[in-house]
Amino acid sequence: MTPAPGATLRLGELPSRYPMLLITPQSGTERALQARAEQLGVEIVRGAEVVGIGQDADGVTVELATDPGAGRILRASYVVGCDGAHSAVRRLLGVEFAGKQYQTHILLADVPLSRPPAEPLFARTNADGAVIAIPFGDGWFRAIAWDRRREQAPLDEPVTLAEMRDAFVRIAGADFGMGEPRWSTRFLSERRQARQYRVGRVFLAGDAAHVHSPLGGQGMNTGIQDAMNLGWKLAATVRGSAPPWLLDSYESERHPVGASVLALTDAFNQLVLGRSALRRVLQRLVIRAIVHFGRTRRAMVGRLSGIGIAYPRPSRDAHPWVGRRMPDLDCTGARLYELLREGRFVLVTAAGVNAGMDTGAVDRPDLVHAVHSDSTLPPAVLVRPDGYVAWASEHPATTAQICAAVEHWCGRLPTLPRSIR
Repeated sequence: MTPAPGATLRLGELPSRYPMLLITPQSGTERALQARAEQLGVEIVRGAEVVGIGQDADGVTVELATDPGAGRILRASYVVGCDGAHSAVRRLLGVEFAGKQYQTHILLADVPLSRPPAEPLFARTNADGAVIAIPFGDGWFRAIAWDRRREQAPLDEPVTLAEMRDAFVRIAGADFGMGEPRWSTRFLSERRQARQYRVGRVFLAGDAAHVHSPLGGQGMNTGIQDAMNLGWKLAATVRGSAPPWLLDSYESERHPVGASVLALTDAFNQLVLGRSALRRVLQRLVIRAIVHFGRTRRAMVGRLSGIGIAYPRPSRDAHPWVGRRMPDLDCTGARLYELLREGRFVLVTAAGVNAGMDTGAVDRPDLVHAVHSDSTLPPAVLVRPDGYVAWASEHPATTAQICAAVEHWCGRLPTLPRSIR
């Protein structure tokens, strides 16, 4: 991975089972997510426009416009607006989308390359702009160009093969045998963030909450992590087991992350497309210096990959692991991340630690107990369903301490009538 010319990040330094760059078309990711949603019984309605939202103390009413002249009213306990940069949900809530628009157009095209570059992720810059070629693995590539000579072209003007070839030749020195595109578009990138991610029972996530320059490849991961952070909290709230403060933690945790992503991608945008040649040179020298040293290099690769993102600890007394992403360690019988697939908390303890499971003290359906044998890990760690550490103890914890941590994060389970227990 190359954040700037002459600077290389080593993905092998990531604390991950998969320290590599995996490139897949967005359509493939969408198919996988859709298949999982349908497997869980989610109803997917396409071609519907949100035209109204109202909420009260008990729920949210959403008005949809489907076929011409037809409409549909939905009622839900909560609503999440994941409807993109031009979010109707955000607009109807009256939430400000603060920020700015970049000047240089972005040209996108999916093209075949008969003489592809040797680099798996090709990128070049010069005074005219920047170009990137990303392989799909089947002979097709996503070609991206920021071309200053085409800044005045109307946004609705189709992107032609000649235009994309010309940009690559001027900026990269070659068009790599570029063939006719199967898809192309032209747009202006923005740097904007919603002032708030929650209004009552309605939330914003993904591009509806933040948009930024595609440089740095932060968009999809940030949106998916929004969903991972909010999803389990909404599920616990709907089940009736969530502590009262849990839903508020979505905005307090994710809004700073969104702001950080905007700052990072804006810095990359200035580095690659800044109009001051001196400033570009100085910024590149700074980045080369950063990646020269192991500690700062690992911090940058962790930030770009998302693995290094952490949430604030609730207090100075909290264990240093709290708020960090939990590594995918081997537990007795399974990997930790396999256990997290069920959407439950996982209590990870060292062998021999009495976690209270034998007495039923923390026996609950939203919690899984796993045992590890890694002496470098804390004796007891409570891992959230999104893979982040909720609580940890440096010393062997008592059953009472573990129970207190579980109840703080998972809440009290609702008491059911004996007839349905």
